[in-house]
Amino acid sequence: MPFFFRTSGSAVPFCDKMNGAAADAAAGNPKGNVIRLALLTSILLFLIASLAEIGGGYLIWLWLRESKPAGYGIAGGLILVLYGIIPTLQKFPSFGRVYAAYGGVFIVAAVLWGWLVDRRTPDMYDWLGAAICLAGVAVMLWAPRH
Repeated sequence: MPFFFRTSGSAVPFCDKMNGAAADAAAGNPKGNVIRLALLTSILLFLIASLAEIGGGYLIWLWLRESKPAGYGIAGGLILVLYGIIPTLQKFPSFGRVYAAYGGVFIVAAVLWGWLVDRRTPDMYDWLGAAICLAGVAVMLWAPRH
C-alpha cells in the first residue's frame, strides 16, 4: 500500500507524484508501469541480496562450525563478495538508506531461512518483529521527502 500525501485536497500516491506520473499510473500508461517495474526490481534486489548474505554466511558456518570441507568456506566467501555488489544495483542514491532498509528485509529472510532450512518454527513474536521491520523499510524507502 503506497504512502499518501495531500496535494490540492486529494491524496496522491507519493511514488507517482515523485515521478510526475499519477495520472499515467491510474490510466495504465507507461510511466506508471515504469514505477511498478522499479519497485519490483528494488524488492527483487533486496531478496537476492538477503539470499546471498544468508547463504554465504551459512556455508561459512557449515565449514567452521560443522567441519564441512574448505570448499564450503570458499564458496561462502565468494557468495558474500557477490552480496556486497548486489546493493550497488539499487537505484536509491543513499548508501546508508539502502543498507538500513535492506536490514529489515534481511531480518524477514533470516526468519524464513530459520524456518525452512534450520527447521525452527517462528513464533508470533518473530512474525510480529518481521512485520514491524518491513513497515520500517517502507517508511525509509518510500516516504515522501522534499
